[in-house]
Formats: sequence, C-alpha cells, structure tokens
Amino acid sequence: MTKSNTRAVAVAAAWLCFAVLLAAGDIGTATSYAPPYLPTRCKGYDPQQFPEGGLFAAASPGVWDNGAACGRRYQMRCISGRNKPCRGDSIVVQVVDLCRSSPCPATLVLSNQAFGFISRFTNAKINVEYAQI
Repeated sequence: MTKSNTRAVAVAAAWLCFAVLLAAGDIGTATSYAPPYLPTRCKGYDPQQFPEGGLFAAASPGVWDNGAACGRRYQMRCISGRNKPCRGDSIVVQVVDLCRSSPCPATLVLSNQAFGFISRFTNAKINVEYAQI
C-alpha cells in the first residue's frame, strides 16, 4: 500500500469513527454551576452521591425524566460555541440533580470542574454532543 493510500485509509477510518459517534449521540447545550451543590434532588444531603473527580451534572427537565435520570452517566464533548471555547476532551458526567433554574439555561448544567474539562471559558454556554452510557 502506498503512503497516500495509507493516509486515505486512516482519514476514512477517522471519519467513520466520528460519524458513528455522532449517530449515537444527541446534540444539546451545557453551562456550568458553582457550589453549593447540596442538597440535590437525587440523594439530598448525601455527599457520597458525587462521583470521584467532581464530574457531575444537573439535568434539564427534558433529560431529567421525572427523576429517572438520577445516576445516569453521559459521555459528552464540546462541539462549538462563541469564541472557540472547546477543549478536545471528552468526559463522562453523572446526573445528581435537576437543574435549579427555571427555565433551565442548558440541556446539562455541569459542575465547574466538569465544565472546565471541555470548555476554556467558565461562563460560557456551549453546544455539546452527549450520549447515555
């Protein structure tokens, strides 16, 4: 196989992986929220509900599913936003709460720590791709 054929195959394989990820995920928005994180609608004042590393989220009413979202995990990544806010990282967050604002400002409202992994700006609203895992 020639060097250009090898490169073409690698590009095609990368595109296929990206297309499969897009087909499996949903598109939404994300913002961040700051402490205090307790109490939550999932487990009240229990501090052990938070996953190690602080990667958790509050769900909008559409994702919340009348509380069934408690404990669900979502793989997500930033795909766009104002002033190129995205980092290249993909993260997994766990839902621990219902969005505290009405109306909710985003599909998923991430802890400050989780948001910092996928966005360069803390006060941004970003477009994300997310899928339940």
